[in-house]
Amino acid sequence: MRAFDTLMQREAPEGLPRYGYLLDLDGAPVGVILMIFRVVEEDDIRCNISSWYADSAYRGYASLLIAAALRHKNVTYVNISPAPHTWSVIEAQGFRRYCNGQMLTAPILSPSEDARVEAFDPGAAARPALTHSEQQMMIDHVARGCIGLLVHQNDRAHPFLFFPRRFLWNKAPVLQLAYCRSLDDYVRFARPLGRALLARGHLFVIVDAVEKIDGLKGVFFRDRGPKYAKGPRPPRIGDLSYCENILFGA
Repeated sequence: MRAFDTLMQREAPEGLPRYGYLLDLDGAPVGVILMIFRVVEEDDIRCNISSWYADSAYRGYASLLIAAALRHKNVTYVNISPAPHTWSVIEAQGFRRYCNGQMLTAPILSPSEDARVEAFDPGAAARPALTHSEQQMMIDHVARGCIGLLVHQNDRAHPFLFFPRRFLWNKAPVLQLAYCRSLDDYVRFARPLGRALLARGHLFVIVDAVEKIDGLKGVFFRDRGPKYAKGPRPPRIGDLSYCENILFGA
């Protein structure tokens, strides 16, 4: 219900569904796909596919359900939480991996450049160092419990967002990198970010990765949290803004 409440408050791009698609049997729901649509740029529409499910008696229709959902050719679809048993299915549907796993990093232990870090204040005046969309994104995500930080160096500000997750069989509380302009920025400013996060009680950060990231202290876990995309504008690693984990809850 939290997911539906969230989708109810969001406007879908014109011609696209607000909630997703339902598999209906004489008025009773037997399957569903929830979909989070957003306009990244004027010609870049992205959709986070979430909660793809069909009752066991109607699993044969699950592929038809998602085929209907994927028919918009101008949309880039992403699946950031596919269950392992669905990997071959979504690959057959044309999805390709853009992230092979996740790296558990200890940013404070990583060698990096020094810089000043401050918390993003949603109530402060708009910052000229951020684009309008970045400013709004930071406001939206901090309101949903993310940690927003700005790294200052040479009169430039670099935005970062982190959201809480659990790691190692859902027992260890950690943060996950939700947004940075470039993964290179996280590597570049890992230590000052680590100091700021440790002051807030967080030592470890999960980062999506294709392979082990040079310049970071940590362990890479292949096939943990792989991510898939299909469409004209595959997303880059380091941008999970407005994803299901943040909007619906991890």
